[in-house]
Amino acid sequence: MIASVAGKVAALAPDGAVVEVGGVGILVHCTPGTLAGLRVGEAARLATSLVVREESLTLFGFGSEDERTVFEMLQTASGVGPKLALAMLAVHTPNALRVAVASADLKALTQVPGIGQKGAQRIVLELKDRLGTPEEAVNAAIGGNAGKPAWREQVHSGLVGLGYSSKDADEAVAVVAPEADVALAEGRQPQVAALLKAALRALSVR
Repeated sequence: MIASVAGKVAALAPDGAVVEVGGVGILVHCTPGTLAGLRVGEAARLATSLVVREESLTLFGFGSEDERTVFEMLQTASGVGPKLALAMLAVHTPNALRVAVASADLKALTQVPGIGQKGAQRIVLELKDRLGTPEEAVNAAIGGNAGKPAWREQVHSGLVGLGYSSKDADEAVAVVAPEADVALAEGRQPQVAALLKAALRALSVR
């Protein structure tokens, strides 16, 4: 198993990064939150999980060991593969997922594209006693700690990491803001990956 990769970031894309390790460029699929912390030309270290299939070897990268642990645990639930597990971590932090599962918050789980009501119920049933429930995360949920939406910073950081100027990133974030506002008004979590792609489209047609 490849437990981690460390090296210079050679390239960034909306869904992954290429990290040079010993002269070899390794493609690592990541969440938008993880990608936001990477910069082309700078050194990075990612905890990784290798998914082996008959026709492919796919490496997934995470900013922390905890993210990797939750990613692998999520896949033990019926119907949850690596792509869906990564999507869950793109929408929710590991602690937020623990709280959602422990409290049977189906609404939070169904915010993830690809998870319906029955799928959310199955995830809760199979993982409720396995993901754990950090006390600090539960307290934050009970206290209603909404905080400032993180999507703006993640999209902005992602665009800067892809080589755009801070000014261009600000303008693109302003373009996609109405889409995020609609999601929030409907009680949904803005999808950072979708917003990042929309921002890239906006920049490409200027």
